[in-house]
Amino acid sequence: MKNIAVIMGGYSKESSISLKSGNTVYKNLCNKQFHSYCVYIFKDEWFMKDENNTKYPINKKDFSVNMENKSLKFDCIFNAIHGTPGEDGMLQAYFDLLNIPYTGCNFYQSNITFNKKYCLNILRHFGINTAKSVFLNKNQKINKKIILDKIGFPCFVKPNKSGSSLGVSKVFVEKNLNNAMDEAFKEDEEIIIQSFLKGKEVSVGVLKFKNEILVLPITEIISQNEFFDFESKYSGKSKEITPSKLAYHLENKIKYIAKKVYRIFNLSGITRSEYIIVNGKPYFLEINTIPGLSEDSIVPKQFKIAGISLSDVFCDEINRSIEQKT
Repeated sequence: MKNIAVIMGGYSKESSISLKSGNTVYKNLCNKQFHSYCVYIFKDEWFMKDENNTKYPINKKDFSVNMENKSLKFDCIFNAIHGTPGEDGMLQAYFDLLNIPYTGCNFYQSNITFNKKYCLNILRHFGINTAKSVFLNKNQKINKKIILDKIGFPCFVKPNKSGSSLGVSKVFVEKNLNNAMDEAFKEDEEIIIQSFLKGKEVSVGVLKFKNEILVLPITEIISQNEFFDFESKYSGKSKEITPSKLAYHLENKIKYIAKKVYRIFNLSGITRSEYIIVNGKPYFLEINTIPGLSEDSIVPKQFKIAGISLSDVFCDEINRSIEQKT
């Protein structure tokens, strides 16, 4: 049987969510096909825990574990780390150097989709609708007049490379812009300021399953807060309707765009993209290449409606990842 490391944790504030996702993966992996192990990756420590909760340090030279005087090596990595270093390409590059198969996107795909500036600019080139935006870095002289003229209020201020809406603010008046920018700069050295789009927000999972690109049932998101922020996502302050009650033609349009985005970036694994529908026209917001996989997350609910078990999806991901490396 193959040895599978389910990696979880990470270096960002999303680590607590990643631990839930990782545990969901671990519990749903078929023990008749795989020996599964929980591996925790944090800034100060990489380690594996066995069933008795005993910790074993990871040897970073070859991502192995010395267990009872035997070296345990992994045949595949199931990546359940949201944010850095699991979603931005850092670990993907590391595993590529070690020639260890892993689930999800490769370094290039992960890095470019995690970077909002690159992601949005590429999609605009392919005719995907997006909000107007301005990109800034910490060392740049900021011309507020250009921002105000192009973007206006209300607007969103976001870190360029961050997930789970961390560091994101909705700004209604100019006097609050500096504070919002300071919050975003705490998460990243680059930020994006986007125009506000008023409409219906939806989320749609897309993945490769049994060698076909599959678009999952769409979820409509109704947040109790000003937008679908961290609290809305993980503290129950949003209503998520799956499947959404969209008109048939609009549902098909969003599914077509979501599949097109997946193909544009030549993505792999499970993804979730988000859109705002304004006057019947979908606008792309962002894409997550390592979406939440806990029981409360959106994508597992979409799998349930689609009649697909998590076990089948996770096993398919692992087997395809191993086949691609051989």
